Amino acid sequence: MDPISAVSEELAEIEGQINDIFRALSNGFQKLEKIKDASRQSRQLEELTDKMRDCKSLIKDFDKEVKSLESGNDANTNRMLNDRRQSMVKELNSYVALKKKYSSNLASNNKRVDLFDGPGEEHMEENVLLASNMSNQELMDKGNSMMDDTDQAIERGKKIVQETINVGTDTSAALKAQTEQMSRVVNELDSIHFSLKKASKLVKEIGRQVATDKCIMAFLFLIVIGVIAIIIVKIVNPNNKDIRDIPGLAPPAMNRRLLWNHY
Repeated sequence: MDPISAVSEELAEIEGQINDIFRALSNGFQKLEKIKDASRQSRQLEELTDKMRDCKSLIKDFDKEVKSLESGNDANTNRMLNDRRQSMVKELNSYVALKKKYSSNLASNNKRVDLFDGPGEEHMEENVLLASNMSNQELMDKGNSMMDDTDQAIERGKKIVQETINVGTDTSAALKAQTEQMSRVVNELDSIHFSLKKASKLVKEIGRQVATDKCIMAFLFLIVIGVIAIIIVKIVNPNNKDIRDIPGLAPPAMNRRLLWNHY
């Protein structure tokens, strides 16, 4: 039996939906590599982006369910669920990086087409007629000008390639930083959970001490009430022989009068 199914059927269902999306994303990117048409590539990227958005929402639902069950699970189960969640996040981030890579390549290809597109067929005949009417010097100047334009286009193309490389590097660094941040968040959550357990034990111990102190105070209160009751009875009925005199208590007034008469 799947370990996640043993914890919660709902978690297992969410995991199954996420795995289905990951398989669809894998197949979709493999299909994208074979597509040459730019418009079809763009449509395929949009479909994959929608799937990644759904996957992100399901991972959030998975995380909420894990947190709701955390108090009832042991440490090993919580660790297993957190590891599975991190694995899902890493896999989704890898597909996000692929999507950004293909988007950058698609944008670069579109710019290259704009840069290197030559004159249309309707202008070719006009250019030939103009060239036939030019002198050799004019043709050389025109050729040099066209070569300069081509060099500038090549430089612009190199700049776009460098920008694409920089974007890829920044994306990789951002993904690495995000992964490290998520690891720190998980560690902090573990520390908070441990602190809550210690605080719960401390509160229980304080509760037991307070209960013991209350019992002692109640017992002392009963003793004091008993002593006061005996004193009151001795004062009201001093001839009652069933109650012994309390050490330190003065003898009854009757006895004092007898002793006075004796003298």
